[in-house]
Amino acid sequence: MIYNEACNEKLSRLGFGCMRLPQTADGAIDEAQVQDMVDYAIAHGVNYFDTAYPYHGGHSELVIGRALSKYPRDSWYLATKYPGHQIASSYDPAAIFEDQLKKCGVDYFDFYLLHNVYENSMGVYTDPKWGIIDYFVEQRRLGRIKHLGFSSHARPETLEKFLDLVGDDMEFCQIQLNYLDWTLQDAESKVRILKERGIPVWVMEPLRGGRLAKLGDQDEAELRAHRPGESIASWAFRWLMNIDNVKMVLSGMSSFEQMTDNVKTFSEGAPQTQEECALLFDIAEGMKDALPCTRCRYCCDGCPMQLDIPMLIHAYNDIKFSGGMTVAMQFDALPKDKWPDACLGCGACAAVCPQGIDIPGALKELTAKLAAAPSWAELCRQREEAARKLKEQQGK
Repeated sequence: MIYNEACNEKLSRLGFGCMRLPQTADGAIDEAQVQDMVDYAIAHGVNYFDTAYPYHGGHSELVIGRALSKYPRDSWYLATKYPGHQIASSYDPAAIFEDQLKKCGVDYFDFYLLHNVYENSMGVYTDPKWGIIDYFVEQRRLGRIKHLGFSSHARPETLEKFLDLVGDDMEFCQIQLNYLDWTLQDAESKVRILKERGIPVWVMEPLRGGRLAKLGDQDEAELRAHRPGESIASWAFRWLMNIDNVKMVLSGMSSFEQMTDNVKTFSEGAPQTQEECALLFDIAEGMKDALPCTRCRYCCDGCPMQLDIPMLIHAYNDIKFSGGMTVAMQFDALPKDKWPDACLGCGACAAVCPQGIDIPGALKELTAKLAAAPSWAELCRQREEAARKLKEQQGK
């Protein structure tokens, strides 16, 4: 197993993400298979396990806590997260934290994250009224949290704003990073920002929810011609080995086979050549079918609605590829008069676009895709459920 030094700890570069644990036919977590996977992981040097309060309806923390309990506490690192991103107001940090310790069967967490700091949740996390960050900084001082950080799907400019406010308290940051999102979600800028601030990167969604583990037949044939003995997923993982500030790669493994393949990849330590990286970027471009916006912002000057058109085009490309939960979250944080349906269709933007993009047409299509996206409905459902739980908690 390859290891990295980060936050003064020796961490396996591969971490076991517990958001997509194997399930039985009735939808429950297959706890026996999880135990087998944890046993294999620890036997092969994996020492980092990542869960969160909402994963698997709150059962992920329970299951991973039980699976790890057979091993000495100082032989593994456990990370979980505080769900301030799910609601406009906040759960009580102390009540949630104490519940998490109990569910996981531990006295402290090695790594603790503010879950999904993005455009709409940043205000919750930084509002003195809730005292969220102050509370968790105090838990770190008391030794009940060893290292404090955050996960984020935010745009680069939002990431910078958050770090300007509380960056001194954050030791690491978990972002969505893979060879597709390097450009599709501008992860390159996020990596640069974090490196400039001296904050190590933890990676989530290295396979883009599995999309990068199964490509088109022609793309897969080309990759196998270069490396016949390696899985398609291993290409995405090895691409990440070329980024020096990446210290932890989390894989949401949902089968024993995925665990064994990933352990093999992270036991060999073979980053990619420039030629192989270029091949992956070519594949990524072919997957996107994206509008060629260069973010020159010529389109913004004459917009009567003062829309952030490059951001909207970026969202169009993202949601067209994957349905875009991240896009749904970002629009949830925008004033309604800055949504794509605010476009008047005047065409002033298209007239000056150097790339010749039909911007009014794209914004009309984006409006339709956003309304139809399951991710948008899921986000609304999550917020309603979180608000219900908060109301119940306040009534106790």
